[in-house]
Amino acid sequence: MTGGAAGTRPFTVFLVAGEESGDQLGAGLMHALTNRLDSKIRFLGVGGRRMGSLGLQSLYPMQEIGLHGIATIIPKLAGLIQRQRQTARAVLSARPDVLITIDCPSFNLGVARRVRAADRSITNIHYVMPSVWAWRPGRAKTMAAWIDHVLAILPFEPAVSQQLSGPPCSYVGHPLIERVDTLRPLPGERSSLGSGGRRTLLVLPGSRRSEIQRLLEPFGETVSLVAEALGPLEIVLPSVPHLLDEIRAGVANWEIQPSLVEGEEEKFAAFRRAHAALAASGTVTLELALAGVPMVVAYRIDPFAKWFKLFLRAKSIVLSNLVLGENVIPEFIDRQSTPKRLAAALAPLLDETAERERQLAAFSKLDSLMTLAETTPSARAAEIVLASVDERQRRLEIGV
Repeated sequence: MTGGAAGTRPFTVFLVAGEESGDQLGAGLMHALTNRLDSKIRFLGVGGRRMGSLGLQSLYPMQEIGLHGIATIIPKLAGLIQRQRQTARAVLSARPDVLITIDCPSFNLGVARRVRAADRSITNIHYVMPSVWAWRPGRAKTMAAWIDHVLAILPFEPAVSQQLSGPPCSYVGHPLIERVDTLRPLPGERSSLGSGGRRTLLVLPGSRRSEIQRLLEPFGETVSLVAEALGPLEIVLPSVPHLLDEIRAGVANWEIQPSLVEGEEEKFAAFRRAHAALAASGTVTLELALAGVPMVVAYRIDPFAKWFKLFLRAKSIVLSNLVLGENVIPEFIDRQSTPKRLAAALAPLLDETAERERQLAAFSKLDSLMTLAETTPSARAAEIVLASVDERQRRLEIGV
């Protein structure tokens, strides 16, 4: 049975998360590992509030490493490298049974690489496959040198990793599949479009400041055009708490004022009422699809990363489209994302139309594509972590 060094100490897990989503994944995995090992376990590393509530004392605030966009990263690059070295030293000092890096691949894969170079006895697990199916496909093969297993949250990713000669990769389930009951409306929560009530439109310009700065203004203009075409709308705009004031200032001049809601509970309540959505590309598109909310998606790329489009390999920037294997959700990137084009694609989704029905029919396939049989994502992830540690130990014993 997997255990600490010679059974003399608790099974030791070092986790590194840099974002709220990673903190949530890490907390779920910590809980599942504790259940599997009957509490004979110790956690170290970097995490947020959820991981902290389960006993992890973070080396430093996780927000310091959860940065996105070249314009954001470059001014802080020296500090990020320093944190990467500090984290690797802490792992090597602790000599855990397993290092679990969660998302944030630019930072975390560097930590894993440093650790593997210095100590081959530590099992390296990476949770959330980098987007090698979208760009930088060569990263998959290089990861195989220092990552023992990847825990994927999208069902098509294990096949991609195999095709690209990446490390062993298993689909463990997306955390959202454990929460579909909070996303989907109870009887009466979402009114019928033919009932004469006001249509409810969700506006989701992103959860990062850079996204909001690029999308808030064109989204406001889009809302005005849709209302002009269809009549009165109820506009709901969910916000993360730390950006609420900025969003409030940004929508002050909108012709149609949205209702701003804060926090996850109010956000999901809005999902259950909404008839359609205008959203930035990201995980929210999967939330909306699981909630049965047809949508139009837009994205405007960081001006410092325009070259990114030259290397884009994926057939879509929308997660739901990628999982479904068809581009059922309209998407508009950069110059394509004009208010006029967005409004033209969005308006039909707020009536009983073929465009709306096509999306809803596709969304009905998601459960069978994403649901795991008789287990949860966290439990499956814990199972693979423990098996990978045993496999690593076996390979070291036979000199592989």
